[in-house]
Amino acid sequence: MLLVCASGTIWSQPTKLGSSFDYLVPREYTIAGISVTGAKFTDVQAIKLLSGLQVGDEITVPGEDISDAIKKLWKQKLFADVGIYAAEIRGNEIYLIIHVQEMPRMSRFSFNGIRKTEADNIRDEIHLISGVIVNENVKNMAVNGIEKYFIEKGFWNVKVEVKEIPDEGAENSVWLAFDIEKGKRVRIKHLDFVGADEVAVWKLRRAMKNTKRKRIWGIFKSSKYIEKEFESDKLAIISKYNELGYRNARILADTITRVDRKNIDLRIYLEEGNQFYFRNIDFVGNTKYSSERLDSILNIQSGDIYDLTLLEARLYMNPNGLDITSLYQDDGYLNFQAYPIETLVENDSIDIEIRMSEGKKFRIGKVTVVGNTKTNDHVIRREIRTKPGDLFRRNDVIRTQRELSQLGYFDPQKFQINPTQNVEKGTVDIEYVVEEKPSDQVELSGGWGAGRVVGSLGVSFNNFSLRNILNREAWTPLPAGDGQRLSLRAQSNGLYFQSYSASFTEPWLGGKKPNSLSIAVWHSIQSNGERRKVNGELNPDRRSLNITGASVGLGKRLAVPDDWFQIYAGLSYQHFNLNRFGSFFSFDDGFSNNLALTLTLSRNSISEPIYPSWGSDISLTGKFTPPYTAIGKMFGNDPDYTSMTDQQRFDWVEYYKVKFTAKWYTTLFSHKVGDDGNQHNLVLATSAGFGFLGAYDTQLGLSPFERFYLGGVYLSGYVLDGREIVNLRGYDELSLTYPSRAVGSPLISKYSAELRYPLSTNPNAYIYMLGFLEAGKTWSKFTDYNPLNVYRSGGVGLRIFLPMFGLLGLDYGWRFDDVPENPAMERGQFHFSIGMNIGEL
Repeated sequence: MLLVCASGTIWSQPTKLGSSFDYLVPREYTIAGISVTGAKFTDVQAIKLLSGLQVGDEITVPGEDISDAIKKLWKQKLFADVGIYAAEIRGNEIYLIIHVQEMPRMSRFSFNGIRKTEADNIRDEIHLISGVIVNENVKNMAVNGIEKYFIEKGFWNVKVEVKEIPDEGAENSVWLAFDIEKGKRVRIKHLDFVGADEVAVWKLRRAMKNTKRKRIWGIFKSSKYIEKEFESDKLAIISKYNELGYRNARILADTITRVDRKNIDLRIYLEEGNQFYFRNIDFVGNTKYSSERLDSILNIQSGDIYDLTLLEARLYMNPNGLDITSLYQDDGYLNFQAYPIETLVENDSIDIEIRMSEGKKFRIGKVTVVGNTKTNDHVIRREIRTKPGDLFRRNDVIRTQRELSQLGYFDPQKFQINPTQNVEKGTVDIEYVVEEKPSDQVELSGGWGAGRVVGSLGVSFNNFSLRNILNREAWTPLPAGDGQRLSLRAQSNGLYFQSYSASFTEPWLGGKKPNSLSIAVWHSIQSNGERRKVNGELNPDRRSLNITGASVGLGKRLAVPDDWFQIYAGLSYQHFNLNRFGSFFSFDDGFSNNLALTLTLSRNSISEPIYPSWGSDISLTGKFTPPYTAIGKMFGNDPDYTSMTDQQRFDWVEYYKVKFTAKWYTTLFSHKVGDDGNQHNLVLATSAGFGFLGAYDTQLGLSPFERFYLGGVYLSGYVLDGREIVNLRGYDELSLTYPSRAVGSPLISKYSAELRYPLSTNPNAYIYMLGFLEAGKTWSKFTDYNPLNVYRSGGVGLRIFLPMFGLLGLDYGWRFDDVPENPAMERGQFHFSIGMNIGEL
């Protein structure tokens, strides 16, 4: 006998319980037993408990007791159907059966119509777990979560459908398939301000970094509407008003009007208030420095616009110079605090009192480093400026961060500094947290030179350990961790060209001071492709150029004018052996030797090597050979050059070469991106360079080596003779070399400006895009030199830094000027580059 079905309706069917039972007349029964059927995954006792029925209960049949039990079970949303039956009736005792049909459980779920990265993000949003019971509530919550995710991304027209598909591999299980149609992002057609009477609307729009209206030229910022970013930009509007002295400015309301399915209008209602100005600024609590000294750093005069942002920057963290907090914290006052308080607001003028708590001086306690799984502690510690016992200086902490980043071994985005104060002792323990990143490189590249493809294969171990080279346990796969650099490189295109080189650098010679030692050797063979020997005999048809060289150099970090300065001295030797090798130089048969001393004075303060966001790199380099002619004349040897061949004149080549280069990096805009808050900086990189090759004796003439070549992006490795190939995008390779690309130029100038913005700051694949303007030219003599009469170009590009391969670049350059010697040159062209600072002066 079925007492109640899932809907709660009471009904009867024929039974064998005896004619004395009349189902239409309600009667009182005592529950003598309860059993459960249909439950495969749900606990039987739990079902009985949830129903509210217990053995021994008095119930009325038919009546509300059974209906209430059904409702309680249905309320759990665990079952597709519920029924309660009378299995048997004995007098006043009744035996009940609770029958349930369980809802299916989810075995898995999938997304259709979206990218994998989007699917991964949504999984974190909807929190679906395998094995969950599938009901309408679960499906609706998942759909709502998906829609919420895309609406926050600006996809207001998103559509989501969910399908239940039986899973034949699991009993009573389904997998949920979410079909997602994102549609187009909603764009901001108009962005208007109501009440903006005193501040120009364009300033307010510029202050909104992420909320932009539709514009044809909106390349870097789209007009998509994202609520979270809009809320942040509203705060930026108020900040802009505050910077201009409108301290009481506020946003009254904002409205969004749907224009159509693709566009919306935004309107922001403002109350500007009055503009205010600084009047009197007083310092209270300062004992270390006089008010006059502090006032000179603050540099805010009575009558200046009341800009609280400027005041706070010069109190706490001034990106463009010294601030008061830095002044104190660089003198050990770690807990220094300054609180600007408005003491009087009168008409449009405000008096400020800066209440200062200098605290006590702190010294450095323990200094620890964690996270260096590969780099040895001593390599890190020698770069750390905060030494135990020294007075705490904030600048030393900042400089340490920069120096560790310069090593190239650690992810700069994951760098952390954890200070722990011991107030009683007056010390502060500093913990530096680093995270290793890949630093070794496999240099695999291809280029075009001399009419043929040149392949290069090299390995650079940038964190090598020479002292462990005989320690088998240190080979994992190579001994590493001591900060040394070992590079091995080979280039070839078969019989026409082969080159082999090796170099080693020890940045801390002796381990106590930053004095570097560098050693390099190389050998190259260039030929016409004929084999050296044929049938065991020297091949008379072979023409070749063999170059063998070596160099050794010492570098030292200076203390004055400041410790950004470095000096380098290097001695190099090259031997050239020409065997009827065309017109590559001014002579084609014979030999020449190049012994030269290189001196470099440089100042490098850039923030990091891969994507510098601040700092500069300036260097002055001189390369000098001995003045053989002048020395010979001192001993009475005055040769007649007119009777000599070029090979005789340049058997020992003599010259002097001077180069000056300067690079500056300036952050124009900075913001944090993503949940991890990685810093993305819009950076302006500018540079200028000058190079000059001269001769000691004008009668001897200029050296055929060490000349400059300009134009295009030259990938060839044929540069072992000391020539410098300088890139100028938008032009053909070497096309701007005067008097000719075969001879080279003794004089060059180049200027460049790049606007860079990172797309990815992942250390495993750092990507940034750029726009550039650059100019340059070469001259054959100083009398023709004009640094403003240059060839110009502009374009866009992309850079990808992969730790194992280095920096890869793709540019499209557009030349602004014609080249008389090459009238058929394309106006614009693509350039591919491999390597960092390749092609730079």
